[in-house]
Amino acid sequence: MLSFNLKAQLNLPRGSQLATVSQRVGITDVYIKYSRPSVKGREVWGKLVPYGMNDLRFGTAKESPWRAGANENTVIKFTNDVSVEGKPLKAGKYGLHMVINTDNTATIIFSKNHTAWGSFFYDSSEDALRVNVKTKTIPHVEQLTFDFTNVDKASTVASLKWEKKQIPFKIEVDVTNVVLEDIRKKLQSQSGFSRQTWEQAANYSLNNGGDLNEALGWVNNAIEGQFYSQKTFRNLSIKAQILNKLGRVEEYGKLMDEAASIANTNQLNQLGYAMLNAKDYPRAIKYLKKNVDNNPTSANAYDSLGEAYKAAGDKKNAVKALKKSLSLNPPANVKANSEKLLKELGEM
Repeated sequence: MLSFNLKAQLNLPRGSQLATVSQRVGITDVYIKYSRPSVKGREVWGKLVPYGMNDLRFGTAKESPWRAGANENTVIKFTNDVSVEGKPLKAGKYGLHMVINTDNTATIIFSKNHTAWGSFFYDSSEDALRVNVKTKTIPHVEQLTFDFTNVDKASTVASLKWEKKQIPFKIEVDVTNVVLEDIRKKLQSQSGFSRQTWEQAANYSLNNGGDLNEALGWVNNAIEGQFYSQKTFRNLSIKAQILNKLGRVEEYGKLMDEAASIANTNQLNQLGYAMLNAKDYPRAIKYLKKNVDNNPTSANAYDSLGEAYKAAGDKKNAVKALKKSLSLNPPANVKANSEKLLKELGEM
């Protein structure tokens, strides 16, 4: 008698092909790994995929959801904490299961057990989260598919689509807090030995609702760091804007003037428009007039100055600067802007 001890399996093609999809939201990645069965003319919902919880007559589970695919667990992974349908879920890997109901609803289950085969060993005590969603009727999809839609800066919708049913669930990320936490870690690593890293950190916090005092400390490190002490237009202007938001207006003004004193042509122009957006018209005019003095043959410099005068309500000087811009043979975009502003002033 011959005996064979088979410990390994061959790597052969599957009937239901393995697939992985992913989507980034902010700096958080969402991955779904699943197998893709085909309809093949079969009745799917209520037959191939029974409604409700079921006894699959294998494994340890007496009541099992659907494995949301074929073969082993469908697995979903989040690299940071998220919210699913408004409910919090920690970063990590989860077995993704679904309960399909007859009333066009479904329950999405995120199980802490992501290594089991299918849902034959499902245990509700291992649930990390359950959410209820409405399903949708869609055109026929032959192979089971997961995809991501409605992607914006802080959320996406993941959907299972198969036969004529779509099962969507919304994933949201607290992007600002995730990014700031990542920044804090990066600043303690090799990245923290770069002046530019501290500038980027302070600028992100400034513009995304971070702690302003923390951001001030970061930009001070960019300016006065032990290994890279250097004042630049960028870090001075960032610090000035933080001080302004903190209500330290006098310090803000002095730093803006210092930043302007070392700015190049483009930076000075940007600074002027930043002051326009802040409705600080005297400083906008001051900086843009300096740009004209430094670049007396620049149509763009006069166009920007004219726009600042117009915003400040000084029609006479606005018209003068804009007409000077047009006399210097400006490029098409500058010409169009000068002409538009003059028309608004009733001078064309």
